[in-house]
Amino acid sequence: MKILIVNPGSTSTKIGLFEDEVPIFEKVLRHTMDELAGYEKIGEQYDFRMKIIMDALKEAGVAADQLAAVCGMGGLTKPIPSGTYYVNDAMKADLASGNFGDHASNLGGLIARAIGDAVGIPSFIVDPVVVDEFIPISRISGHPALTRRSIFHALNQKATARKFCKEIGRAYDEVNLVVVHMGGGISVTAHQKGRAIDSNNALDGDGPFTPERSGTLPVGDLAALCYSGKYTHGDVKAMIKGKGGMVGYFGTNNLIELEERAKTDPDVKLIVDALAMQVGKEIACQAVALCGDVDAIILTGGIAYSDYITGEIARRVEFIAPVKRYPGEDELAALNAGALRVMRCEEEGRQYE
Repeated sequence: MKILIVNPGSTSTKIGLFEDEVPIFEKVLRHTMDELAGYEKIGEQYDFRMKIIMDALKEAGVAADQLAAVCGMGGLTKPIPSGTYYVNDAMKADLASGNFGDHASNLGGLIARAIGDAVGIPSFIVDPVVVDEFIPISRISGHPALTRRSIFHALNQKATARKFCKEIGRAYDEVNLVVVHMGGGISVTAHQKGRAIDSNNALDGDGPFTPERSGTLPVGDLAALCYSGKYTHGDVKAMIKGKGGMVGYFGTNNLIELEERAKTDPDVKLIVDALAMQVGKEIACQAVALCGDVDAIILTGGIAYSDYITGEIARRVEFIAPVKRYPGEDELAALNAGALRVMRCEEEGRQYE
């Protein structure tokens, strides 16, 4: 079966064609700031992105009538359980409206649905960031006005967990794992027998700081900062996401550069080591959510390429469970695998309501 994958990002669109599990065509379509400047909202980019995708497929000799299915990157919808979802009318409406957030990933499901409808084949999304499998106790924040939300790197975490389970010959729903995705955002999640029961809010909330996000901050000091008169709401949001973490300390989110500087600069080494320690502390928190019953700790995402940072994390958490490293992420392959599971009747496709 040939499956087309569409993964829109903020400044690029990745497309891939798979024949069963084998990638036979992949391309990154990059978009300049000038090309995107005319669009006030991301949803308005639909026609622009659809055209360049179809042009790229035509140039590569890929015809839509060759496809068995189309799968897009999952966007911001209402919270949903993990799984592969048909892009039905209800999902299409929510993605198009942007009511749950305006993000480039919303275009993934919309474009997949349009291509699928044109040739009469199913369209899917798989494990969007809004996957919510929290148990009730995980939602409690400490104040009734605020509820902890499930926002994490569900697609890569679930795919990597399944990869690990296949390697050890066990089913994903038979094991307990702490999975750590480390990239521009860092999510640390307790997977209990196939269900992500707790996680830090990796978008703009709690947990370890990251190359560009602040993570958990001292809340009293943050409240005082907010009402100091020195900062706008937008300023504070930027401190939390975009200008926090390594960007806040050093003006760059390039960890490769910072690791090199840390070899000779103790001030840089202190912050790099603090990032590793904060990730380790969050792993310990998620081990508590699993009552200490952890089969393995899995490190994935771009930062997992770092021997130094992963070594520092492992040094602090190996007492909990063995640490396994899967550097990088392959979102196209993960989306394809989710679509294949439904097309092969290995799992039932879900309907968004």
